[in-house]
Amino acid sequence: MSRRSRLSKQHPAVIVLLSFLLVILLGTVLLSLPVSVVSGNISFLDALFTAASAVCVTGLIVVDTGRYFTAFGQVVIILLIQIGGLGVMTISVAMFRWLRRSISFRHRMVMQDLFSHTPREDIFSLVKSVIVFALLIEAIGAILLVVHWSRYLPIEQAVFVSIFHAVSAFSNAGFSLYSDSMMAYDSSILLNTVMSLLIIFGGLGFPVLYEIQDRIRSRTTQTRLSVQTKTVFLTTGLLIAFGAVLFGLLEYASSNGDHSWLKIILTSLFQSITARTAGFNTVDISSISDAAAAMMLFLMFIGASPGSCGGGVKTTTLALLAASSISRIRGLHRVNLYKKSIPHDTVTRGLTLIVISIGIIGLFFFLILSTNQGNGQEVIQQRGAFLPYLFETVSAFGTVGLSMGITASLNSWGKVLIILMMIIGRVGVLTFSYIITGNAVSNGVEYSEENMMIG
Repeated sequence: MSRRSRLSKQHPAVIVLLSFLLVILLGTVLLSLPVSVVSGNISFLDALFTAASAVCVTGLIVVDTGRYFTAFGQVVIILLIQIGGLGVMTISVAMFRWLRRSISFRHRMVMQDLFSHTPREDIFSLVKSVIVFALLIEAIGAILLVVHWSRYLPIEQAVFVSIFHAVSAFSNAGFSLYSDSMMAYDSSILLNTVMSLLIIFGGLGFPVLYEIQDRIRSRTTQTRLSVQTKTVFLTTGLLIAFGAVLFGLLEYASSNGDHSWLKIILTSLFQSITARTAGFNTVDISSISDAAAAMMLFLMFIGASPGSCGGGVKTTTLALLAASSISRIRGLHRVNLYKKSIPHDTVTRGLTLIVISIGIIGLFFFLILSTNQGNGQEVIQQRGAFLPYLFETVSAFGTVGLSMGITASLNSWGKVLIILMMIIGRVGVLTFSYIITGNAVSNGVEYSEENMMIG
């Protein structure tokens, strides 16, 4: 049996994972070239970490992107971000269609799993719309960012910086060419607004964006939005408002008027939006209060929406958990949203996702703590190891990229563990469970029932 034949028979989850690993390996090779770094050489592990962070659209860095890499290296990084954000399989399917090559049934299944919650015949139209819409939004964002950065940089440099950050923001990657991310522009209305909108659009999920686009094209309001779209909009809005209000209260309530209302509003909104998956920051994350860090841990764990550029357990999973809990409290057997009943399998899968995700985070957090004892970085000396390492682990899982400043000081084992966590977070926990256990469904052995106490 040929390699191509064996690959065609693999489960879509395996194909997705292999495609990400292949691009990460290619990116590692390119970033290891002398032309990619300003001076000297980059270690293989650091190149691998950077490539994995870019493809997994995370944003955690072990070297300063703007200072360490040349223009060539930065272009490689932004291409890896673009490929990772849209999805490797999305790019490959689009290329095959453009070259008028046939696409296997397995590839169709991959696209179905990645971009649609219900079976549909126009999957290729969806893929095309995904790419066109993404490039269009990034182009508009880049043009608006040029207006901002042209005030501070020569026009050629302003264009490059704007394109880099527009792609990074829409892909929810968090990579920045500035050492302090966006902290120098925390009071810029234009920058905060454009970056926030790019992050939100990139985190809504391509199925939702496609549905909205399809509705606009039809020029009718009679078509009902799907339950997923309604849930994504509501949950995203509530999380942004919750995060912004809580961050503002926790960080600025006792500031005694040291900050303007404009800065408080912009900073609180931006950190609430970016904390769920993007990884940019307009405040020093290492100096925020423990309460604010705990709130951001929750937002990072939830992440973006299904079929988007972001990670986490997803907004719809949170909504299902809340709806299921309310139904149980009310003594209802079915979980209903917007006068629609959600299938039991979907609810069970959502609950399973949360349990497995917590278990994975706990395991990796324990391993990182165990293998990085004795590091003497300042933030660890000030706050202890527990919170910074937990923050780093959850950030990697949610493909967020926010850090309390300990990424570069991780030892080799710590970097490898964070790389694995970023890959799991980007490919998806359920995808990995399919790879490990297979997707065969069985009732198993059924015995006589015996009750037990809960709670």
